[in-house]
Amino acid sequence: MTEQTITGLSFRDSVDHMAEKAMKAIKLDPKIAAAIKACNTVIQVSFPVDIRGRVEMFTGWRAVHSTHRLPVKGGIRYASYVDQNEVEALAALMTYKCAIVDVPFGGSKGGLHIDPSQYSRDEMEKITRRFTRELATRGFLNPATNVPAPDMGTGQREMAWMMDTYKHMFPEDINYAACVTGKPVAFGGIAGRTEATGRGVQYALREFFRHPDDIALAKLEGGLEGKKIIVQGLGNVGYHAAKFLSEQDGAKITAIIEHDGAISSDAGLDVEAVFQYKLKNGGIKGFPDATYTEDGAKLLEAECDILIPAALEGVIHTGNAKAIKANLIAEAANGPVTFEADQVLHEKGVVILPDAYVNAGGVIVSYFEWVRNLAHIRFGRMEHRLDEARGIQIIHAIEEGTGRPLPQHIKDELVRGSPEVDLVNSGLDDSMRLAYQQMRKTLAENDDIDSYRTAAFAIAIEKISRTYLDIGVY
Repeated sequence: MTEQTITGLSFRDSVDHMAEKAMKAIKLDPKIAAAIKACNTVIQVSFPVDIRGRVEMFTGWRAVHSTHRLPVKGGIRYASYVDQNEVEALAALMTYKCAIVDVPFGGSKGGLHIDPSQYSRDEMEKITRRFTRELATRGFLNPATNVPAPDMGTGQREMAWMMDTYKHMFPEDINYAACVTGKPVAFGGIAGRTEATGRGVQYALREFFRHPDDIALAKLEGGLEGKKIIVQGLGNVGYHAAKFLSEQDGAKITAIIEHDGAISSDAGLDVEAVFQYKLKNGGIKGFPDATYTEDGAKLLEAECDILIPAALEGVIHTGNAKAIKANLIAEAANGPVTFEADQVLHEKGVVILPDAYVNAGGVIVSYFEWVRNLAHIRFGRMEHRLDEARGIQIIHAIEEGTGRPLPQHIKDELVRGSPEVDLVNSGLDDSMRLAYQQMRKTLAENDDIDSYRTAAFAIAIEKISRTYLDIGVY
């Protein structure tokens, strides 16, 4: 579902209204508020590509919402519904998202109006490389100023093509690998980036369930184990979030909603099995040992403890908000709840962990990848064997002191130097924890802030406004 099918505010207006609510709560100077809300720059490019003997025209956009930090950061989306309004809204969300989790980037976003399923791999490469040239020649792709990443319809493959195109355009740029993030590890990517957004959802929920008062606010009890979760969208984010929550935290995925309907099971679904079935069959219809519902959107309204919308914006709107039965919504997608629906759900007592926080795992690990590319060295390379040697010394000291050998599994853990992916996940976990704690503190200390969403926006806007005041941009 896209914003065109939803009555009420557009996606961009929803984001602005959410920001405005936080600005009023912190009593922000109107001049600074206007400067923060404005989208700095938007470029539209149209270019021809020879496809199967005929010339096709493609149109794309790259929006830069704020340059209070450089580079600006944000994904590139390939979809048949992409337009300038959506790209601007996503760029604004990126500005706030980066500020909330203390990633020193401004916000940007890109989109290409295309249905990737209609083109072969070679055709997609030709189109992507041409789009890259259009952006790079206009200064909208550069490791120092504007760094894209994957989004809906794009992935590691497209990022590798973009990086390679940039490298050949600017061979003198020693930091060319940092012009995009989300690349394959073999091409300068970082372990853990592919699953980062989904893992960030997991870490956000883990932190929420560490606070008994917050759990009670959502009318829930205990921890994540056994919680009934409905996931809308089994793409990269939804798949990894559902997989980690079910396999590592003991949560029960009772329904999965996809483009061709939904499947449900009170006993819980095997996420990996559903994902592999989807890859093989192009959808989830017909998955065995589950109940199929053709109108998948209706399952957004089904009974559950946690609802995770992990696909498109605007799937929860004024038409279905009153029927939502989830106690807790974790917004894994960008903008899945409209501004009007947010008000309805708040009045119902539904707790919402906002997209600007929950969806931030991707940009956090993108930041790690960008830093790694600039440093030209993988994390942990210099200290890996030192950690191992210290582990051996600890083992010797314990065994000498006790006169007994340690079990082998403990020895293995003590001498194991941390691989890069462990360091990445540690940094992601820490970032998500600290951001949640800051939201929680802000919510408790300001009587004009009544939700995690407003708290998140307030935190971001206060950080951005300090920068604007310091440099006089208003």
